[in-house]
Amino acid sequence: MTVYFIGTGLIGGSAAIALRKRGFATRLIGFDTNYQHAEQALALGLVDEILLPNEAIKAADLVLLAVPVNAALELLPYILNLLKEDATVVDMGSTKNGICTEARFHRRRAQYVASHPMAGTEYSGPTAAADGLFDGKKAIVCEHRLSADFALNRALAMYRSLNMEVLFYTDAEAHDRHVAYVSHLSHVSSFMLGLTVLEVEKSEKYIFDLAGTGFESTVRLAKSSPATWTPIFLQNAASVSHALEKYIENLQRFKACIDAHNSDGIAALIAEANGIEKIIK
Repeated sequence: MTVYFIGTGLIGGSAAIALRKRGFATRLIGFDTNYQHAEQALALGLVDEILLPNEAIKAADLVLLAVPVNAALELLPYILNLLKEDATVVDMGSTKNGICTEARFHRRRAQYVASHPMAGTEYSGPTAAADGLFDGKKAIVCEHRLSADFALNRALAMYRSLNMEVLFYTDAEAHDRHVAYVSHLSHVSSFMLGLTVLEVEKSEKYIFDLAGTGFESTVRLAKSSPATWTPIFLQNAASVSHALEKYIENLQRFKACIDAHNSDGIAALIAEANGIEKIIK
C-alpha cells in the first residue's frame, strides 16, 4: 500500500506513525505547503520521501487529506482528477458539509470517503505527531453510500489500523451541527477564556501563579492553531453561531444568579450541568 499524506502535521503525521508501525502502509509519501514541516516530517521518519501532488497522487493507492478544511475544499477536486481508478482519497477534516457538497457531483465522487477522526491535541506540526493518538477514539464517516465499496472498505481498514471505532452519518450537515456543540464550542470557550485571563493578567501579574490543573485542562485548547480553527469556524458558522447563542444564554442565566446572590439558582444550574456524567463517564 502506497499512502500519500497531504499535510504532515499532528493528524497526518500521527496517522503515518501508526499506519507504518501496524503494517498498513509500505511506502509513505508526504507533502506540506509549509516547507519546514515537510523537512521535519522527512527528518523524523514520518514519511519516506516528499513529492509534489502532481507526481505522487498518480502513484498512490490512498491519499490522506490532513490539511485545514479550507485547503481541503480546494484540493479535493484536483486530487480526484489525478487518482488512479482503483485509488481512494480520504479527508480528515472537522467539517463535512462543505466538502461533501463540493464533491457530490464530481464524476469520481465514488473514490472519495468523507471522514472526521475525533482525535487531536492543542499542538500542531510534525513534531506534535504521536503514536497512539487515535487509539480508542471515534471516527465519523459521512455519506458513505456515495463511496464505492472498495474505497469505503479501504478507509475502514485504515481506521481499524488506527484502532478507531467508526460511526456513520448519512447527513453531513447533521455531523457539522453536532460537532459544533461537542467540539467546536469547546474550542471557542477555551480561546475566549484564555483571552479573558490574558486581559486580566495585564494588571494582575501574579494571576498565573494561582493557575492549577483545573485551569490548565480547561484552557489548554486555547493553544490550538489559528490556521486550523479559523476555517473550521467559518465553514461551520451557522451551527457554531447557534451553539454560541445557547451557551451565552446559559452564561447569562448563571450571571443573573450570581448578581442576585441566588444560591438555590446557582446550585440548580450546577446540578443540571452534572447531568453530563450520563454522557461522559
